[in-house]
Amino acid sequence: MAEYTLLNKINSPKDIKHLSETQLNRLATEIRRYIIETVERNGGHLASNLGTVELTLALHKVFDSPADQIVWDVGHQSYTHKLLTGRREAFATLRREGGISGFPNPAESEHDICVSGHSSNSISIASGLAAAKRLKGEDSFAIAVLGDGALTGGLVYEALNNAGRTKDRLIVILNDNEMSISKNVGSVAKYLTRLRTNPEYFQLKDQVKSAVMQIPVAGQAMYDFFAKSKKALRQSLYKTTFFEDLGFRYLGPVDGHNIKNLVEVFQRAKVTQMPVLIHVQTKKGKGYRPAERFPHLYHGVSPAASRSQGKKESFSSVFGQTLAQLARQDRRICAISAAMTEATGLDAFRQDPQLRPRLFDVGMAEAHGLTFACGLAIDGFLPVFAVYSTFLQRAYDQMLHDASIVPRHVILAVDRAGIVGEDGATHQGVFDIPMISSLPGSVIYSPANYEELKIQLKQAIYEETGLAAVRYPRGGEDVSVRFEHPEEPVSLREKKGAKTLLVSYGREAVLAAQAADAAHRPASVLKLNRVFPLPQQALETARHYRRIVFVEESMASGGIGEHFSLMLQQAGWHGSYRLAALGHFVEHATVPQALQREGLDAGHLAALIDEEDAR
Repeated sequence: MAEYTLLNKINSPKDIKHLSETQLNRLATEIRRYIIETVERNGGHLASNLGTVELTLALHKVFDSPADQIVWDVGHQSYTHKLLTGRREAFATLRREGGISGFPNPAESEHDICVSGHSSNSISIASGLAAAKRLKGEDSFAIAVLGDGALTGGLVYEALNNAGRTKDRLIVILNDNEMSISKNVGSVAKYLTRLRTNPEYFQLKDQVKSAVMQIPVAGQAMYDFFAKSKKALRQSLYKTTFFEDLGFRYLGPVDGHNIKNLVEVFQRAKVTQMPVLIHVQTKKGKGYRPAERFPHLYHGVSPAASRSQGKKESFSSVFGQTLAQLARQDRRICAISAAMTEATGLDAFRQDPQLRPRLFDVGMAEAHGLTFACGLAIDGFLPVFAVYSTFLQRAYDQMLHDASIVPRHVILAVDRAGIVGEDGATHQGVFDIPMISSLPGSVIYSPANYEELKIQLKQAIYEETGLAAVRYPRGGEDVSVRFEHPEEPVSLREKKGAKTLLVSYGREAVLAAQAADAAHRPASVLKLNRVFPLPQQALETARHYRRIVFVEESMASGGIGEHFSLMLQQAGWHGSYRLAALGHFVEHATVPQALQREGLDAGHLAALIDEEDAR
């Protein structure tokens, strides 16, 4: 890092307090260059972090972290924050096994207040922090930094509605990097924006208020009249009364790449005796031309080495293509996305003019998306909700209340199921199985390859009647192992003389089969295609074996392995049963590294077969 002359001197936020505006701008350039260099090597979230460099510098210039607590929403925009808070030297390990996380992590630093891998929760957390400060008599601030996309999540409005009723030291920074929340009109609005972020304007405003209030008898009435007139003018120019009617002082819009303006507006917010919402306008991908032009392509990027291999077919793309083909033949099929249209493969659906009217992107609002799907189902449509496993967690109540009590035929295309890799604990898809299997009437499929995905998607759409999930992993298929009869509830790879049976599903079934081939002692492999409810054929097969090892890339508690064990016990089976699954949050690493660390790779499973067979 020899070329990073300023950044090399930053070991804590205190080190930027004395820097001039010119030095801060130079530091911003160095930070951008280092983030690009690191993400090119390690992968990560690029465009969002390039857009928040000056914003983060101004925050740490004005506020005193960790006494002033900064909550990032979503946390993937916190790379500059990590660089300024003692993790400059560790930043090269970003998203690598044993290295620092791509999201805020309190275990890494006292400057990270909470884990924040999902959107729309920052105002709620910061509101709680601000209330705690009031109760303890502290005069520090709680600051929520959220992107405009988070405003599509309902939790934001619950938090705004409650926080605005207080006088707590809460500051909400709305990082508007895509859509116009409060569209300004013409040069007058721009001029007033400059005034409203100018400290001299606020000083004059305060002096006028003090003078008017001292006028005997009429002072209060005159001030109220002027205040109402000012609010009416501001409403016509800024359309800001939504936030102000909820009890927030609205400041902005302010240029999110002008450190001087940001510092001034943050200083003003510190002396405002009420909750404040600061509207900051930034540009995603700032300083890196490709990311500025195509920010959606540079949201989350793979390391440059893997990108050079070109875009490959994946479970997501095969799902999208298959769904589009089915939808062209059946006008009842609709597709739903929660701000992840391209990432879940639904770009094939969007690009077809015939299908586009039946594609609904609800934003980062998974709960709404699920219940919206129920509405479509009630009136005879076949809604397919494509959603990452980690984000489906946000819609559990809707799966229960709206889709299950009175069964609604909603199809869940659960993408990124199982271990996903470098995004770490907040994004691992290992909780959808316990969630969905807890719902009476639900059905779960888990394909191991593209052929099975196509078959099982059609089964979920046309052969089921209630909530049906098809879950599949991130990335591509492993064709080293094929299971026969993928259209049946189970597939069996039987080995002569085997007394041990491995039972699994999805990607992990391929690893189980590889382990059976590598083990010194014979073992058969039973793959569950229809994972839940457990097929009767699975019981009939399993009861002929003395030892059963159930393997799943999911949580052990509430997982299919527990269900399978109970089914065997109730059937009177007596033998050795072992469950290889997850029992804790899985930290970031590559998928192979994580599987090996958790004992779910083929090598560990082969050793487990030999160990069980020797007992």
